[in-house]
Parts: sequence; structure tokens; C-alpha cells
Amino acid sequence: MTLMRDADLAAAFDHAAPAYDRLVGLNAGYHRDLRRSARRLRLPDGGAGRHVLDIGCGTGASTAALLRAAPLARITAVDASAGMLERAAAKRWPAGVTFVHTPVERLAAAGVTGPFDAVFAGYLFRNVADLDAVLAAVHSALRPGGRLAVHEYSLSGSAGHRALWSAVCRAVIIPAGTVTGDSGLYRHLHRSVLEFDTAPAFAARLTGAGFSATRVLPVPGWQTGIVHTFLGRRPGSGEGRREAGAR
Repeated sequence: MTLMRDADLAAAFDHAAPAYDRLVGLNAGYHRDLRRSARRLRLPDGGAGRHVLDIGCGTGASTAALLRAAPLARITAVDASAGMLERAAAKRWPAGVTFVHTPVERLAAAGVTGPFDAVFAGYLFRNVADLDAVLAAVHSALRPGGRLAVHEYSLSGSAGHRALWSAVCRAVIIPAGTVTGDSGLYRHLHRSVLEFDTAPAFAARLTGAGFSATRVLPVPGWQTGIVHTFLGRRPGSGEGRREAGAR
């Protein structure tokens, strides 16, 4: 199938929004793994005085993960899908959380400007049409020394992990999406992961986009080799300071 992009993909997420939280809740590790990736940002002092950008926030699962990791941070969360964002905004949030309806490609036009102390992206980058342009925009939005954490389906490159992903999609993910009338979106999910960068290739892409201290960290369970956390920094002030190791 041809991958969905831009307005078509946003419309598919709009349609899927009412059942989305219920479907991802079937994956026992979904929220746990997002929280792990958010913690890997290692924002000090509970995020006090920091402004974090959550891109592709969906129904707010990544936003909640950030709040667990940095409860004192100010968070601006954006998404291209009005339906997903409506679900997110309807939940209870502290005063420091703001939701903005915009594609990540048009942050400035929506009034979302940096510099940000950190950017978090959960399951976003394989869905954008111009990956390098979005990475450049994220790099520019970070302050010097600012941190990036990407939580993404990105296969290890192993044939076994590729086969496992396809088997899970055909046996569980696509049938579950078919029940809610969203099979097209979940077929897109299957295909988008197969066609996205492998974990080593995406790490190299981050380095090529100007990020330093790039690291790739696994998640546990059946998603090992399928989902990874990618870490990087915009070089600048404090670049030489020793960071605590991510766990």
C-alpha cells in the first residue's frame, strides 16, 4: 500500500481518535515504554524552569509520560490531528501544559517558537513526509545544549525483528483496527515501520542533522529490536559537561 501522508494521515487519525486510547491500552508496555524514553531525557530538578516541546502528542500519552519524568516542566504539545488533540485536551492537565493544533512542519506559523530546553517525539518521525526538514526544524527549535528524545518504531535491521513485527501486525494490530473501522491506518502503521530507517540508519541521520552525543537505547519485552529510544543534543553551551548515563 502507499503510505498516508499529511492531510490524509491526519484525517485517518481523526477517525481513529475515539478508539485510540483503548487500542493502545491493549499493548501492556505502551505507556511504560513512553515513560522510560521520557526519563531518558534526564531533565534535572523535575524539569523546573524548563520548557519542553512534545511533537506528535496524539491523545496525550507522550505528554503524560513527560509529566511523570519532569512534573515541574512547562510543556507545549502539538499534533496535526484535530481529533487526537481534542481527546488529549479533554483530559485533566496541570496549568503548565498547553496543546496546539499544528503539523510539526508548521510550528512557527502556529506560534510555537523556541528555544526549547528539550524536544520529545513519540511515534512521529516515520509519519512525516520530509524527515530531514523536520529534523532540521527540531534542531533549530532547541536551545544550544538542548536535548532530544525520540521514541519510535525503528527496526534493528535483523530479519527476525522484521518478521516478528509483520507477524504481530497481521495477527493482532490490523485485526484490532479493522474492528473499529480503521484498518487503513493500521496497515499504514505496519508498512511505515518496514519502510522507515533502521535504528542505526536513523541514529546516523540524527548525527547528520547536527545532533551530538547520539545514542540508541532498546526497550524491553517483545518490542526489543522493534522500538528504540534515540537521544541527541544540539551542540552548544554545556556540551562538555558530563551527563548521567541513561538507563
